[in-house]
Formats: sequence, C-alpha cells, structure tokens
Amino acid sequence: MFWNTSEPHGLPRNPFKSCVIPRPIGWISTLAADGTPNLAPYSFFNGVADDPPMVMFSSGGAGVGTDVKDSISNVEATGEFVSAMVGFDHLDAMNESSASVAPDVDEFALAGLEMEPSEMVKAPRVKGAAINMECTYHDTIQLPAGQNHPGNRVCIGRVVGIHIRDDIMKDGFIDVAAFRPVARLGYMDYTTVDNIFTLMRPGAKG
Repeated sequence: MFWNTSEPHGLPRNPFKSCVIPRPIGWISTLAADGTPNLAPYSFFNGVADDPPMVMFSSGGAGVGTDVKDSISNVEATGEFVSAMVGFDHLDAMNESSASVAPDVDEFALAGLEMEPSEMVKAPRVKGAAINMECTYHDTIQLPAGQNHPGNRVCIGRVVGIHIRDDIMKDGFIDVAAFRPVARLGYMDYTTVDNIFTLMRPGAKG
C-alpha cells in the first residue's frame, strides 16, 4: 500500500505510529507551580545529543501554556524535570500513570509508586527506576498543526545528573538485559529489550 499522509489512511488506526519503532518511553516527572507532583509516560521521546547530554519529549497542545498532559506546562513553569527509563518491572505502573486525570491528581499515588528526591532539581524521581535523568529546561518547539490535531510541542531538556541503579551495572557498563527497557510499537503494542547483539563499526574491528 501507499499512503499520502495528507489524505485519510482508511485504516483502523494510524499506521505511522507503527512505522517508527520501537520508541523508548520517557517517564517524565515534574512539579506543578503549586508543588503538585506529576508523572506521565511519553513514547515520542529520545536522546538528541550527548555533549552536553540532551533529551526531548513531545506532547499534544494547541500552543504555549496548553498540554494534553501537564508535563510541558510544568516544565515551562519550573524549568526542570526528571526522565526515568521504564523497565519491565514497572510496566503496569507506567500504564496506570498514563491515565488522563485532573492536574491536581498525583500520578505517583495513582500508580502506587514512591517518590525520591533528586540531587540537582526539585522535581522528584521514580523510586526504584533503573535510570533517572535529572534535567533542566532548554526550549520548547511548536510543531505544525495537522488536519485533525492542533500540533504537538517538543520539550528539550539538558541532562544535568543521572541516577543508575547499582544492580544494572556490570563491569562498568549498563546491563540492558538486567532491567529490560520497555518500548512502544504503536497501536496498543509494546516490547522489551531482551535480545542484544554487538555489531562493530567498519574500521573498529579487531
């Protein structure tokens, strides 16, 4: 099939979300301006630079100050956030925290999670998560509106501190198989990283 993306696809669900896969899930924790904790997962998330380390996540919203979830509004108000990586042991809690609830609802409590204080930002981190990245706000980019959508916003943060759980470290490296990161496949489908192989770049062999 061929789909001209400016026209209806005629399928049960949008196929684009199952074309760019797997997508890592950034579990974004923030504080509202009044101090209310917020936690929400984003599969439009990734690292975008390593020196300095930067991450981004994207969320729906009609413009500055609006957000389908509350994360970007909180980041813009407070200047910081934490991004946890979702391991398989937190799959159900991640899903619970994705519920659309009022801004004054604490998703940590909703998902049965504990918070831990961060070192360099005020936003809390997910206790027990394999990796938590403390971030300061860099910028928000408003993306174009679609046919049926007001346009997403991309929030970019600078990673200023990283917590890595001791049990997932092996010989100085992060052992991905030890915490099985969860990724989104589109539709209602997910996967975990449990099949790992090494491939050396040309010129780096031997």
